Amino acid sequence: MRQINIPDSILLQVEKPARYIGNEIGAVYKDPEKIPVRVAFCYPDVYEVGMSHLGLQILYADFNRMENVYCERVFAPWRDMEAQLRKHAIPLYTLETYTPVRDMDFLAFTLQYEMSFTNILNVLDLAGIPLYAKDRTDQDPLIIAGGPTASNPEVLAPFIDFFYIGEGEVSYRELFARYEAHKAAGGHRRDFLSKILDLGPIYVPAFYDVTYEDHPAPGASFTPAIRSITPNRPDAPLKVKKDIVEDLDSSFYPTKPIIPYLQTIHDRATMEIFRGCIHGCRFCQAGQVYKPVRYRSKDKVLSLCRELMKNTGYDEISFTSLSTDDYPWLKELMEEFHKEFPHVSVSLPSLRVDAFSLELMEQLAEGKKSGLTFAAEAGTQRLRNVINKGLTEEEILGGCSLAFQGGWDRVKLYFMLGLPTETMEDVDGIARFGYRILDTWNQVPKEQRSRDVQITISTSFFVPKAFSAFQWAPQASSEEYLQKQQHLSEQIRNRKIRYNCHDSFISTLEGLMARGDRRVSSLVYTAWKKGCRFDSWSDQFNEQAWREAIEECGIEVDYYNHRERPADEVFPWDIIDYGVNKAWLRREYERAMKGIPTPDCQEQCTGCGMMGFAHQGLCFMPREEKK
Repeated sequence: MRQINIPDSILLQVEKPARYIGNEIGAVYKDPEKIPVRVAFCYPDVYEVGMSHLGLQILYADFNRMENVYCERVFAPWRDMEAQLRKHAIPLYTLETYTPVRDMDFLAFTLQYEMSFTNILNVLDLAGIPLYAKDRTDQDPLIIAGGPTASNPEVLAPFIDFFYIGEGEVSYRELFARYEAHKAAGGHRRDFLSKILDLGPIYVPAFYDVTYEDHPAPGASFTPAIRSITPNRPDAPLKVKKDIVEDLDSSFYPTKPIIPYLQTIHDRATMEIFRGCIHGCRFCQAGQVYKPVRYRSKDKVLSLCRELMKNTGYDEISFTSLSTDDYPWLKELMEEFHKEFPHVSVSLPSLRVDAFSLELMEQLAEGKKSGLTFAAEAGTQRLRNVINKGLTEEEILGGCSLAFQGGWDRVKLYFMLGLPTETMEDVDGIARFGYRILDTWNQVPKEQRSRDVQITISTSFFVPKAFSAFQWAPQASSEEYLQKQQHLSEQIRNRKIRYNCHDSFISTLEGLMARGDRRVSSLVYTAWKKGCRFDSWSDQFNEQAWREAIEECGIEVDYYNHRERPADEVFPWDIIDYGVNKAWLRREYERAMKGIPTPDCQEQCTGCGMMGFAHQGLCFMPREEKK
C-alpha cells in the first residue's frame, strides 16, 4: 500500500503539527502487509477532542487485539491543515502508517454530535472517497457509522454504507472475520453488505425504501410525513436490534491507552465504572439508548486502575458514568483507591452534593477545592416534574450550604431553555435559583468562608432527540429562544452571578439533524459545499451559509422542529430497536404533559421494554440487592 510523505515544510505552517504525526506512546504498530483487514477509525472533529473520547480508546484497542485487524486513527484536520492537503494534493491519511484513508478496507465514524455531520463529508472528500454511497466502487472502503447519534441514522443514510447500532465490543470480531473471508474470495462490496445483515445490529440504508404521504403533515405547510420504511430485500430485518455488552467485568477495557503529545480536552486517565442510567429524565437520549444499567465490580475497577496508573503515569483519573452517585460501591471504591493511590486526584462527575460527597471531595482534592456543578435543568419544581428530573431546589441549596461551610466558593448551574410547557415564570425561576444560592452563601458565618462566592448560570436550548420521551415535542424557534435568553439576562443583575448562554440557531440546526429524515441529507451536503466545517465551534460556525442552505434545499423547519408530532407518526428512526418501546415513551410523554414524575428503575420497574430485550433481570436491580 501507498504511504504518504508529509514534508516538515507543511507541518511547520499549521497551528498544531502534533495533531498530524502520530507516534504517541500507546499507539499500536503492526506490519500492514501481513494484516488482511485494515480499519481507519475516525472521530470527526479535531484531534484534541477525539483523543478525549473513551469510546475511541476502547474500540481502537479492542480492534487491535484481533490478529486479523489493524485499526488506525484519523481525525478531521483543522482548516489550516485542510488547506495544505488540498494545495499539495495530499489525500487524508492515517496516523499510524500514513496510509491514504481511501486504501483502507473500512472507514468507521463515531457519531457523538449532530453538528459534526459536515466534518464527515469533508473527511470523505479529503480522502478522495465519493460522498454518496451509491457512487462508490469496489476500490473504495466501506463506510461505517456508529455511536449514540446513530440512533437516528437517516440524515446520513445516503452517505453511509452501513450503521452499527449499539455497543461495538460485541459483533465487530465476527463482522471483520466475515469480511476477511469475503475479501479473500474476491467478493463485491454490495454482496458483503448482504452477508452481515444477520448479525443483528447492522442497518444498511440502501436495503430500505422510504415512502411519504401525499399531503402535508399536521402542523406543516408543505412537507409530507413518512408513510413507511420497509426493507427492499427479504433478508433485511424489519427492526435493527442494538448490540449490548451484558457483563462489564468480562468485557475488554483498555489499560494502555494512547498518550497524546499535546493537551487534550480531558487530559487524564479514564475509568468507566458502569453504563446506563436508572433515572428517566424525559429530555435525555443517553439514558434510554444506553439502557440497561450494568455495573463494573469494585474489585475489577481497582484492578483496571492499577494497570492504568502503571501504564500512563497520569496523576488524575476520572471515574465516568451517566450518574456516578448511583454506583453501588462508590464509598468503598473511593476509600480503597485513595489508600492505594494517595497522590492521584480523582474526578467524580455527576455527584449529588451531600455530607458524604463533600467529605469525599475534600479528601481527594488534597485541599484544592474546585467548583461544584449541578445540572438542575429547570428553574421551578413544576418544570422539573415535567422533565422527571429527580433533584429538588432544597436538595441543591442544602448541598451548597454544606459546601460553603467547608470552604467551597464556586457553583455552576446548568439549565435548559425551551423545555416543553415552559413559561416565563419557569425562566424567572432560573434567576431566583441563583439568588437563593447567593442568600445561602450570605448566611454562612464569614469566618467559615474562603474567598468571595462566584455563581455561574449556564443555559443551553432544549433539543428533542430520538428515543427520548420528548421525541414528539415541538422545539422552540430561534426567536423564542432568544426572547427567553434576553429575559433571563435582564433578571441577573449581580456581579457574583455570571450568566453564560449558547447560540440559538445552532440548536435549531441540531434539531433538524436530530429528528430529520433522508430529505435533510441535502442540507448537510449543501452546507458543506458552502464551506461549513466544525459547526460546533462558535468561531467556525457560519450561520449565513446554513440559512442559505436551508432556503436552497427547501427544508421546512416548522415540519422538523416546531410542530408537536401526532402519537401515531412514523419516525425516521422507527427502524431501530434500542429495547425501549415506543408505547412506553409515549406514556412518559403524556405523564410529562400532566406533570407526573415517574420513579427510577431501582424503585419500580415501569415496563420500558428492556426486561424483554436483554437477559431476564439484567436491567433491574432493586436497591436492597446493591448492598
